[in-house]
Amino acid sequence: MDKHNISVGLDIGTTKIVAMIGRKNEYGKVEILGVGKSKSLGVHRGVVNNITQTIQSIQQAVQEAEAAASEKIEEVTVGIAGQHIRSLQHSDYITRSNSEVVIEDSDIDRLINQVHKLVMLPGEEIIHVLPQEFKVDGQAEIKEPIGMYGGRLEANFHVVVGQVSSIRNIGRCVKSSGLQLEGITLEPLASANAVLSQEEKEAGVALIDIGGGTTDLAVFKDGIIRHTAVIPFGGNVITEDIKEGCSIIEKQAELLKIKFGSAWPGENKDNEIVSIPGLRGREPKEITLKNLSKIIHARVVEIIEQVYVEIKNYGHEEQKKKLIGGIVLTGGGSQLKHLKQLVEYITGMDTRIGYPNEHLAGDSDEDIASPLYATAVGLVMDGLKRQERKVAEEQEIENEAETPEVTEAEPEVVPEPPKERRSFLDKLTERVKDFLDNAE
Repeated sequence: MDKHNISVGLDIGTTKIVAMIGRKNEYGKVEILGVGKSKSLGVHRGVVNNITQTIQSIQQAVQEAEAAASEKIEEVTVGIAGQHIRSLQHSDYITRSNSEVVIEDSDIDRLINQVHKLVMLPGEEIIHVLPQEFKVDGQAEIKEPIGMYGGRLEANFHVVVGQVSSIRNIGRCVKSSGLQLEGITLEPLASANAVLSQEEKEAGVALIDIGGGTTDLAVFKDGIIRHTAVIPFGGNVITEDIKEGCSIIEKQAELLKIKFGSAWPGENKDNEIVSIPGLRGREPKEITLKNLSKIIHARVVEIIEQVYVEIKNYGHEEQKKKLIGGIVLTGGGSQLKHLKQLVEYITGMDTRIGYPNEHLAGDSDEDIASPLYATAVGLVMDGLKRQERKVAEEQEIENEAETPEVTEAEPEVVPEPPKERRSFLDKLTERVKDFLDNAE
């Protein structure tokens, strides 16, 4: 099979590690060939804290996916999240030496590189620089300045920052598992690509991805990402609270949450009781479902309120920045009963659960279209996009080599449609690769 159109997403989460193999079918939809899943042992709140255990978990997930797809995995696209990710807004400008020449890619690259020189806290590195809108000679709200004339090029940027050591550790785990790093992507962006439609991104939408260790937020408006945040709480803290509140072991607490948990205490009647077997011949424990949902409710409210603070930080309450598309919940934690109603109650925004079936082939397995796998599907899509870009670049080089040179006077250059610019993450991936190669 042609390796070119196969991509592998590796989602290294706090509770599970997922390896997913996919390719594009003839209709441009993503067809999932195989999925492997293993319990994540060396990751805490999205950050690797035990390299050996993480490597074992990655290898287990990869082997499972390889067996399911009958394919050998060599390269993977990895997602990064974790409590060390933060974002900020920044505006910058450059003065062009010749305003008689139209603005080109190189000018925008120069402006983006200037943002990369921002001084960060020790150990932090800029991961993503996402241009919001441009200004040319004071003319505002320009989405694409390429091909325009102007002397001063200005832009607002959304800058995402993370701990470089955490990213290198993930790179190290992937490499030690016998895999190549094909690309690194910010997980909220991957999840957003998998579950949001273009209309929602235009109208304005907040994607909340509730994972085991962290809750990721990505806010879109006018088709552009406007705000990202990673909140260091997820489904695991809810399980912890149930464990403490009911004095039971973690495994039982997790099962209780999944089977009987609800985010809305009013739903349960006082006489609904679950009996849990005691440890080693001890008496069974009886827990009322009302108490269980009270424990869950308290923690979920805290998580949603923190996310809502971030949505307000973006400026949702201003008329111009209103998120008409409301909120989309995804990730494993979004499967909690009555969570949608609670989110609507707290934020007053329309809410839906996001399933990653927007871009999946029609005959995909139902399990894969679960919110649990949103990030993995997004990473597969990102890998496929990266490959298409690579193929297009190779094609361009070939075409240039074949075109004979013309020495006549050249006509005026018509600006080409904008190429997709190499993101800093591509450059970061290369740097992580170089670092690992030299460290061996």
